[in-house]
Amino acid sequence: MNRERFIRQRRADWQQLETLLTGMKNRRLSRWSGSDVTRLSGLYRSVCYDLSLVQSREWGARLEQYLNDLVAQGHNCLYRSPPRSIDTALKFLSHGFPQLLRKRKNFFFVSLALFAVPFLIAMIIATNDPVVAEQIIDKTQMEQAGESYSKDLYKDIDANYAEERTFMTGFYVWNNVGIAFRCFALGAFFGAGTVVTLLFNGIMLGAVCGYIINQGFSDNFFSFAISHGSFELTAIVISGAAGLLLGWGMIHPGELSRRESLRVHGIDAIKLASGAGAMLVIAALIEGYFSPMALPHSVKYVVGTMMWGLVFVYLVQGGRNASGTETTADGHRHEVSTAHSAEDSE
Repeated sequence: MNRERFIRQRRADWQQLETLLTGMKNRRLSRWSGSDVTRLSGLYRSVCYDLSLVQSREWGARLEQYLNDLVAQGHNCLYRSPPRSIDTALKFLSHGFPQLLRKRKNFFFVSLALFAVPFLIAMIIATNDPVVAEQIIDKTQMEQAGESYSKDLYKDIDANYAEERTFMTGFYVWNNVGIAFRCFALGAFFGAGTVVTLLFNGIMLGAVCGYIINQGFSDNFFSFAISHGSFELTAIVISGAAGLLLGWGMIHPGELSRRESLRVHGIDAIKLASGAGAMLVIAALIEGYFSPMALPHSVKYVVGTMMWGLVFVYLVQGGRNASGTETTADGHRHEVSTAHSAEDSE
């Protein structure tokens, strides 16, 4: 049997399964009929066989992707009750997000280089020659940054502290999420906007950091930034990776059409940006309430080091089982891909 004949013979069952899945997903589990479940079970098993046949005979990535999606959706209907939205979000953050980041790790490392290299260069230059830093950032802004870290923000924790930090937490959420969103959204310009945003923010932050070090306020600055920096800086880099992934889907569609490639890569990019957004909310809470606390700097360094270790372990080990293999939130190891129509798979 050749590929074309196989598709003609099996297309009707695939379309039946698609229609059945659409109807069952739109109804509560308690309203599923016994006949629907029986039909679903039979079609699911036959499509599983079709998928294995396509994989063994290498009849095309698009056809395999389409059948794989049907199998994944059928599996979810048969073996999992529809999860509540909060459960879905928590499972994604605990399993899906770090798994997806590891899957797209090349984009993460490119984003990291685009941000970290100019940051380090600008920091070194500004540390040794603040006059050069003033060519990058307005002198008044530079002096304001230095003044902010010339002394500890608070000596005591009182009602004034709570009121001010609540306001600042909201500001940090707005500001940080805005930077991350720009890193991601500007990837729609074939990734160029993301590259420019990462380079610009790396240079700006590096110059400010170098100027503060040059002025002798490094201890106040690093003791303040180390705790929330683990979540904040990592999230910005991940947002950049999402933008680069979006741009890559437009530039290099591979075997897919440009529209399909943008959809496939775009879904992963949105998921990465969503996970980064959650990290930025955590960073804002830490920056708002813990980072400026009237605590010894040594305590903040210890906590900050632990935070960096926590982020590293989460992203490297999140979603793995005891043996180190990748598992989904429900304990299975099936692959879920974006759906395509049977007609597009020919």
